[in-house]
Amino acid sequence: MTGAPGRVVIVGASAAGLTAAETLRREGHAGTITLVGDEAAAPYDRPPLSKEILSGAWTPDRLPLRTPADLDALGLDSRYGRRAVRLNTAQRTVVLSDGTEVPYDGLIVATGVRPRKLPGAPTHVLRTLDDALALKDRLGPGRSLAVVGAGFLGAEAAAVAAGLGTRVILLEPAPVPLAHAVGEEVGRMLAQVHLDHGVDLRTGIGVAEVVPEGVRLDDGSVVEADTVLVAIGSRPNTEWLAGSGLRLADGLVCDQFSAAAPGVYGAGDVARWHNPLFGMPMRIEHRTNAAEQGMAAARNLLGTQRPFAPVPYFWSDQYDMKIRAYGCLRGHHEVRITEGSLAERKFTAVYRTDDRLTGVLSIGMPPRSIRPWQQAIAARAPWRQAVALPEGTAA
Repeated sequence: MTGAPGRVVIVGASAAGLTAAETLRREGHAGTITLVGDEAAAPYDRPPLSKEILSGAWTPDRLPLRTPADLDALGLDSRYGRRAVRLNTAQRTVVLSDGTEVPYDGLIVATGVRPRKLPGAPTHVLRTLDDALALKDRLGPGRSLAVVGAGFLGAEAAAVAAGLGTRVILLEPAPVPLAHAVGEEVGRMLAQVHLDHGVDLRTGIGVAEVVPEGVRLDDGSVVEADTVLVAIGSRPNTEWLAGSGLRLADGLVCDQFSAAAPGVYGAGDVARWHNPLFGMPMRIEHRTNAAEQGMAAARNLLGTQRPFAPVPYFWSDQYDMKIRAYGCLRGHHEVRITEGSLAERKFTAVYRTDDRLTGVLSIGMPPRSIRPWQQAIAARAPWRQAVALPEGTAA
């Protein structure tokens, strides 16, 4: 393309960064692509860490996102095992942890997030392969695990641990787990599933710190456990961007094109961009969004300039349940079950925000059952029109 950047630096070697590099090559970019990653390993998939890797169903050799031959074919200047520590937008250079400076004409920031932690004794988190393998070694019969945080990550880890015979205590500060996202009725149903599988779920519980014997609660009491997993959310990795002139606010702030500044784009978990489909800023920590935004950022860097307006998608596996969701569920005003039932734990729920259909979630239903709802969300369907849809049709 005319005016396309000669040297592109991608900081972040996970799903978003790799997809961006592949898209650049696919779109004809022949210049240098430097891919910087703080882990020594080549790009690998993260969702299986809390499921297949933790349970032992997969070995780590199944995680790489591409084969060595596929990566070689991209002709990348790969800088694995090095962190970006500073960005100089005036000189257009990225400074790495080994002291080297990498010049760029175009930059894609895909540095992801890191787990939030609690004060006190060392504990487990779940973000990298090493994290998952270290936690896996602590699970099994005769072991106990306290999981702080009953969001999707904590719930998945609790489900796997319980399935391995571990005694699990799941601690959640909210009265109903995930109610802010999925609604109270669905949240209560998910909570009951954990109870039915023998998990000691305790809600409305604040954790003050991690102690050698477990965790200390806000009331001073101690919940004893051999191992503690902290799953209380993440922080975007933006510290290296301080002083760069880029706007930082719960991530790297980007416009509807995923652009943070001329020649600088964000992608994946670290990017907080304006999604014009919903008319609001979003920062999404899901695998599908990372790949889609990596592609969008690369194309826009090359000059396409097409708004990134996806219907976000995520999934979760807990026990024998497959959970799928499209759209924006948080901040909803109404939830309606359109198919199946909560009692059977097989249903489709749709979500209203103001006067629009904005989300859909299914548990135990075939994927095709929610595709019409995904299409209706993409079409900005009014709520009254959407909920009256005949089965299998879209607005």
